[in-house]
Amino acid sequence: MHNLRRNTAFTLLQAVEGAPTLSNLSRLAAESANRLALIKPLIPRPLQGLVQAGPLEEGSWCLLVPNSAAAAKLRQMAPSLIEVLRARGHAVEKLRIKILSHPGAMGGRR
Repeated sequence: MHNLRRNTAFTLLQAVEGAPTLSNLSRLAAESANRLALIKPLIPRPLQGLVQAGPLEEGSWCLLVPNSAAAAKLRQMAPSLIEVLRARGHAVEKLRIKILSHPGAMGGRR
């Protein structure tokens, strides 16, 4: 018997939407990016290009930064950033700031 094979091409978006776990991860990543877009104008200009949207969990959101100085500044700003997010309808109880462990992770110099 010949094994029949369907030659149907799928886009990445179709594959993601067809898999519930991938679809949920895609939705969370988009939501995280949307939140960063909301607060980015509040972040000091020199840091704006360094901050990345991180994992989003129920009630908690994480921002990724390359160094401790950036992390310290964002930690100072956390209450006002949370306030803005809440005002826009996002249920954020905690904003976590994580320093990326290796310098090349954000395209920085070594």
